[in-house]
Amino acid sequence: MEPIEKTIVSLDWMTITLFTSLVVFALGKYQFHKKFLNFIILPFNDKYILLHNKKGQFSHWFHLLLTLFQLVNLSFFIFLILHTFDLVPQDNTMTNYLIILGFLALFELVKFLVQMFTGFVFNNLSLVSSFVFSKISYLNYSSIIICIANILLIYIANDSKTIIYTALTLIFLINGIGLTKLLKNHQKTLLPYFLYFILYLCALEIAPLVLIGSYLKG
Repeated sequence: MEPIEKTIVSLDWMTITLFTSLVVFALGKYQFHKKFLNFIILPFNDKYILLHNKKGQFSHWFHLLLTLFQLVNLSFFIFLILHTFDLVPQDNTMTNYLIILGFLALFELVKFLVQMFTGFVFNNLSLVSSFVFSKISYLNYSSIIICIANILLIYIANDSKTIIYTALTLIFLINGIGLTKLLKNHQKTLLPYFLYFILYLCALEIAPLVLIGSYLKG
């Protein structure tokens, strides 16, 4: 009976966490309906980026709510991946999730501050802000896929590696579309800073993925 009781408790906190994230998402949708309509077609139309990429965009409640939704679900997805591949202890699951959430939030905050500081140092804060807003927006969009994957992994297909690989493919595809559009729209502006842009990609985007991949492989 003990293993069954443990599973029920785990599902309880998972359900509460997912439900809370969906409430946050719904709040953003209904409070900022016009923004949401532009946001939901983001991979196919840049209207959301063009209309809302301006001063104060990072502190707008719609952006903050979607970023919170992204943090909660991305942390959950990472937790489920580690759990599926037996890379974390099977007990204290909620503690493990909170640790992942804390590290991810800290990482994204530090990366954001470094990016803003870089823009300030090179006297191109406007360009960097535009780049960061676009990148975060596409990551927030991909969190919709992540949330669906989380629901499937918890309630329908436990420990399904197929769902994990499919979700990862879609996440990389969505963010790849965003990066491609960003480079296309700002290619002339980015050209003088091409070397710094490559260094940025290697240090803050590619390196963390390589480290995570090495950890999972090991």
